[in-house]
Amino acid sequence: MSSTLVVCEVDESLKAKLRKFRFRKETNNAAILMKIDMEKQLVILEEEYEDISLDELREELPERQPRFIVYSCKYAHADGRVSYPLCFIFSSPMGCKPEQQMMYAGSKNRLVQAAELTKVFETRSADDLTEEWLKNQLAFFG
Repeated sequence: MSSTLVVCEVDESLKAKLRKFRFRKETNNAAILMKIDMEKQLVILEEEYEDISLDELREELPERQPRFIVYSCKYAHADGRVSYPLCFIFSSPMGCKPEQQMMYAGSKNRLVQAAELTKVFETRSADDLTEEWLKNQLAFFG
């Protein structure tokens, strides 16, 4: 394939926001929704949400465009412990433009590194984004 994969940079103000988000003290569910500015080839903040469930967040996602999400939620472990994992979710629904999909896929790892996250999940259908789906994903981390 002759076309080169475009890897977008992460906006500096977004990096700062992600750092702050990682150390937040609140115990409510919250999310940062990010998109790529195609012209600037830059990952930017689209929206921030406080007190939002995964079901509500799913309604905010565009139908045929990829998005990056950092989601903080309350998670009850099988042994009774409670934690607040930060989850990186790459939503890349069917029907996206191929060049958009490639740009997002190519930029995902840089964004994950910038956000310093380890719980990284991917979905091809926004319908998958449910509390049940996330619990199943998090179960692998113990």
